[in-house]
Amino acid sequence: MSASPQNGLIHLPSKHSVDETMQRLEALLQERGVTVFARIDHSGEAAKVGLTMRPTKLLIFGSPKGGTPLMQAAPSIAIDLPLKALFWEDGDGKVWLTYNDPAYLQHRHNVPVELLPNIAGVSGLFTRTVE
Repeated sequence: MSASPQNGLIHLPSKHSVDETMQRLEALLQERGVTVFARIDHSGEAAKVGLTMRPTKLLIFGSPKGGTPLMQAAPSIAIDLPLKALFWEDGDGKVWLTYNDPAYLQHRHNVPVELLPNIAGVSGLFTRTVE
């Protein structure tokens, strides 16, 4: 895995645990007034039904101010908004932050290139999160 886009996904290795990586991103989002819509604990839900799963959590977040113009220009992007960040641990115990490549989303939904910054700006936050 690497930070290179792969099937529209970018995988960043994290120096922190799944929980800490997620908390770091949440703090950065909060500083910028970005709304966290949901936190999904896949591994926690698996445990509730007696199944084991390496730590895996999903954060769903966004800003109506940034997302609405995208959906107005390309309504199909609503399937990929709000934005998502996946925090997961691989079989070797390495933690990753995975997200949709903004350029992939722009191409997938034919979003006007001038609106790409509305979703691409978060990439810098992801990089800061995993450091």
